[in-house]
Amino acid sequence: MTGIKRSKNMVHSAYDSFQLLTGCPNKIDAIESYGSKLLLGCSDGSLRIYGSDPSADRSPPSDPHALRKEPYSLERTVSGLSKKALISMQVLESRELLLSLSESIAFHRLPNLETIAVITKAKGANVYSWDDRRGFLCFGRQKRVCIFRHDGGRGFVEVKDFGVPDTVKSMSWCGENICLGIRKEYVILNATNGALWEVFSSGKIAPPLVVALPSGELILGKENIGVFVDQNGKLLQADRICWSEAPTSVVIQKPYAIALFPRRVEIRSLRVPYQLIQTIALPGVRRLIKSNNAIVVALENSVHGLFPVPLGAQIVQLTASGNFEEALALCKLLPPEDASLRAAKEGSIHMRYAHYLFDNGSYEEAMEHFVASQVDITYVLSLYPSIILPKATAVSEPEKLVGHSLDAPHLSRGSSGLSDDLETFLPPSESDDNSALEFKKMSHNTLMALIKFLQKKRYSIVEKAAAEGTEEVVLDAVEDSFTSSRLKKSSKGRVNVPINSAAREMAAILDTALLQALLLTGQSAAAVELLKGLNYCDAKICEEILQKGNHYAALLELYRSSSMHREALTLLQQLAEESKSNHSQAELIQEFSPEAIIEYLKPLCGTDPMLVLEFSMLVLESSPTQTIELFLSGNIPADLVNSYLKQHAPNMQGRYLELMLAMNENGISGNLQNEMVQIYLSEVLEWYSELSAQQIWDEKEYSPTRKKLVSALESISGYNPEALLKRLPPDALFEERATLLGKMNQHELALSLYVHKLHVPELALAYCDRVYESAVHHPPTKSSGNIYLTLLQIYLNPQKTTKNFEKRITNLVSSSNASIPKISSTASFKTRGARKKIASIEGAEDMRISPTNTDSSRSDGDAEESSEEGGSSIMLDQVLDLLSRRWDRLNGAQALRLLPRETKLQNLLPFLGPFVKKSSEAYRNFSVIKSLRQSENLQVKDELYNQRKAVVKISSDSMCSLCNKKLGTSVFAVYPNGTTLAHFVCFRDSQSMKAVSKVSQLRKR
Repeated sequence: MTGIKRSKNMVHSAYDSFQLLTGCPNKIDAIESYGSKLLLGCSDGSLRIYGSDPSADRSPPSDPHALRKEPYSLERTVSGLSKKALISMQVLESRELLLSLSESIAFHRLPNLETIAVITKAKGANVYSWDDRRGFLCFGRQKRVCIFRHDGGRGFVEVKDFGVPDTVKSMSWCGENICLGIRKEYVILNATNGALWEVFSSGKIAPPLVVALPSGELILGKENIGVFVDQNGKLLQADRICWSEAPTSVVIQKPYAIALFPRRVEIRSLRVPYQLIQTIALPGVRRLIKSNNAIVVALENSVHGLFPVPLGAQIVQLTASGNFEEALALCKLLPPEDASLRAAKEGSIHMRYAHYLFDNGSYEEAMEHFVASQVDITYVLSLYPSIILPKATAVSEPEKLVGHSLDAPHLSRGSSGLSDDLETFLPPSESDDNSALEFKKMSHNTLMALIKFLQKKRYSIVEKAAAEGTEEVVLDAVEDSFTSSRLKKSSKGRVNVPINSAAREMAAILDTALLQALLLTGQSAAAVELLKGLNYCDAKICEEILQKGNHYAALLELYRSSSMHREALTLLQQLAEESKSNHSQAELIQEFSPEAIIEYLKPLCGTDPMLVLEFSMLVLESSPTQTIELFLSGNIPADLVNSYLKQHAPNMQGRYLELMLAMNENGISGNLQNEMVQIYLSEVLEWYSELSAQQIWDEKEYSPTRKKLVSALESISGYNPEALLKRLPPDALFEERATLLGKMNQHELALSLYVHKLHVPELALAYCDRVYESAVHHPPTKSSGNIYLTLLQIYLNPQKTTKNFEKRITNLVSSSNASIPKISSTASFKTRGARKKIASIEGAEDMRISPTNTDSSRSDGDAEESSEEGGSSIMLDQVLDLLSRRWDRLNGAQALRLLPRETKLQNLLPFLGPFVKKSSEAYRNFSVIKSLRQSENLQVKDELYNQRKAVVKISSDSMCSLCNKKLGTSVFAVYPNGTTLAHFVCFRDSQSMKAVSKVSQLRKR
């Protein structure tokens, strides 16, 4: 009686056993399937062919070549297929052949079973293996292994014949080699050269068993253990497949291995740990083969088919029984056309498996399956009620997503407002220390698992949020350009294009939860690193949490990433003050020192300079150099910094301008240069007033500020000398006065101060050198030596130069004030940062020495008169020193005319000696140059004469290069190359045309 036979179910039902036929008159020795038919080799040598009953009223099968789950009936019998009972059969579908092993190996053409070849050498063979890809057949006969090749027609060609140590019991092709199971061991035979190498022993009780896997690897039986090896016999893994006893045969139908035993069939998974899936009891079972869609089992007189249970049904069974790993493995075997079904099933299984693991304390594994299930992060966060999330966050309820009930207190949560409770779970009510320790450990482990889950999900979520932000910026820019003209008159604000912010909301949930989990597990450094990078933490929630936990470094980074710079700087200021009051906290002092404020301000210089200036005042006194360097390196407008310093830190204004000038002299405006000089002068005047009041003023004493003032007056030119000159006291600061007079081109007055007030001729000479060298670098000058003649006159006429000295300076200042616009001594700033330009000093840019400053046209008689006037006070030593040191820069004739007649010639030797020598050398040099030029002139004339001697021959064939006509006897012109000829008229016309074209081009320009 046929029908479905239920099996003993171990894990789930992978196969349904169905009796296909019964009552075969002869004992079944071999079995094979051909399409939807069954081929039975009987003990009498006959072949019985069975098919499904055609008279039955059933729907047509989906696959006509697959076995059907219905009773089979005999279609025909082929008697005498072999003389002896068949040992085994195999259908070669790609060649439409039936291979049978009996007393020899025979091949029959399907479906008519016409015998096409019999391998007589295979007489006595007991085992064979067929390589369908290459058409190779190998068989074992006693202690020999023979290899034949199908030639594509009706015959087989012998390829190799090798000897082996013992009788072959089992064999299989493995790539280019053959794995042999002989009496006591497994060996690999090289099918090309016959080389043998041992694998391992095959066991003492059970015969060897070689099973080929679809991947090309092998399972080798050793008693009741199956060992996995590659094609070269190398062990693949440490795990073994263990049967209940040694099987007689094994077939592979992924994902299962089906083993045949005397009274049953075992089905095991091919996944580690190769657990037993199902056992089907079939007493008297003898043969086991694999067909297209089922496993066929032959008993002595009946045949059963093991039909796979649909994968969907198996998955449901495995999931319901808690075998989630097996269920996930089966999901991967679903056909590609069921991709959506596969994804849904996998997601559901991962979800259920994750909850199972979470409830049993495997938190990290649970999170891996939550990741694989693609579940929303809010669903996982619902398992952590104490994690505070941003408001208006819709949290998925696990009961709605998972089919099994869970404890409501652990799954439900409100809309997550700020909470004072930062504990992960409520502590246990028992006072047992062990239970508290276990609870604490469990809480830490759950949070660590959550951290890993969020970190795995974070990259994709943050990437989407960043892309969404970029899209919004682009749309805003497009909208601004499109609507600016329309909204310019009527609209005060810009209408925002609605942007879906789901990605950024999800990123805010994730980062806010991740930060809390890191803090609760003591990973403050990791929390800081999170906030340093791109993050979407909710500022309000995280700020309160970080403040309560005193996580100042993380709080600072939160402010920075949220552009809450004022709050960050206020925090830094507070921490810096606390570190000063509590010197025991060395780490706090080091981390939150005033330098930390400066470091924080550096990136803000370009975006918010006013905020930088406001908070830099807090550290300006303690770290002045670093703060001023911040202003300089941050490219904050110098006028803005100067105005702010003038208002809030006037004592640091000068130092800032000094460093600014030292860093880039051209980068500081004239207004700021004037400001700096005014600051120096104010400090010097204050210092002068103090010393004068004490009556200890010394003109030769120089304070550091006075040195700076003198240096600034000499080196920079952006200040107003007239305004500064008015501020100087009449009886002091003569060097400063002289420098200012020099800037006003009043060289005679400046030199008089050096000589008669300061009594330092060296300074006067240095002044002359500066003026002379500046005149050399700024040509043209009418007489660059006049400045030294002016100094010479001052030495020779000291009474004249000192007469009415103060009156001349006063008149100069008053006249300059009348002709030059008054300039404020301090720079005035408007709120918009505009700066006033310094009025240019008339004539200040002309640094040339005017000849009117000297009396160079005076006669000898005038010199006599002046010398007679003050002959008793002539500074003759200084005159002679000047002449000897600067003879090369003086006009010698004018200098000699200025000297008094009684000057001794011997005293003038240091001046006249090198002067006359230089004049003589110049005269000789000019004579040589004149001779060379005369010689060059003669050479040119000689070359001209030679060129005029050139001879040009004119023949009757000579042509004009311009009109291409013969020259004949016409007047002609010769071009400089001596070979090109032209009519003189043609040449003249061409020259006139060139001249006209040049004129027209010039007019166009």
